[in-house]
Amino acid sequence: MAQSYGTDAERYDRTRPRYPDAMVERIIAAGQGRDVLDVGAGTGIAGLAFQAAGCRVLGVEPDPRMAEFARRKGLEVEVATFEDWDPAGRTFDTLIAGTAWHWIDPVAGAAKAARTLRPGGRLALFWNAFRPTRDVAEAFAAVYAQVLPDSPIYQRAMAGPESYAGMVARMSDGLARSGAFDAPEQWHFDWDRRYTRDAWLDQVPTFGGHGRLPPAELDALLAGLGDAIDAMGGSFTMHYTALVLTSVR
Repeated sequence: MAQSYGTDAERYDRTRPRYPDAMVERIIAAGQGRDVLDVGAGTGIAGLAFQAAGCRVLGVEPDPRMAEFARRKGLEVEVATFEDWDPAGRTFDTLIAGTAWHWIDPVAGAAKAARTLRPGGRLALFWNAFRPTRDVAEAFAAVYAQVLPDSPIYQRAMAGPESYAGMVARMSDGLARSGAFDAPEQWHFDWDRRYTRDAWLDQVPTFGGHGRLPPAELDALLAGLGDAIDAMGGSFTMHYTALVLTSVR
């Protein structure tokens, strides 16, 4: 599924939520330098935020379409999976992964991160978790139940930071098993984004699994969600929590 996002890199970059400035600033402040490796760089959403904040960022991205898009936006990117990427002796102060580390084996990834970070370097893995209001959650859930009654895709995606608990536990276990990191911490940063009907519908095909739906199902889903948003007055606020799992080598 990871490679499917590059089929429409422009849409992915245009619609995917960014990360709050407070999160970027805290990760930088907690580091010991400004050399950053961005693993799973995608279209450069995370890496460019750190670059704009004064860091020197190198991205690693397995999808050449996503990598080329990020390069056009000004991020240096090398094409490889993190597991196969050759650092060629380079080390970094901070390793970040924005909505990407779940594609990497947690044990092998932690071991590779330890070899890539300088002593005292910081690993920061982060995701944006949806926190819809009750009325938004119920309206969207009704559409998914009608169009995709056998799919848990919506329930997983909209369950807030708690939906990441199992994944974060696996990542934390990988760090512990590597024997190279301090006990991890979790940081949370709440933020909001106002969506118009068109802006939300533009983003939906980029959600995990949605781009692989049969066209008729995706069209029905978008139509139903559009009607639900129209019933809310044509726009709504989505609450987010940026969840960070971080540890020091």
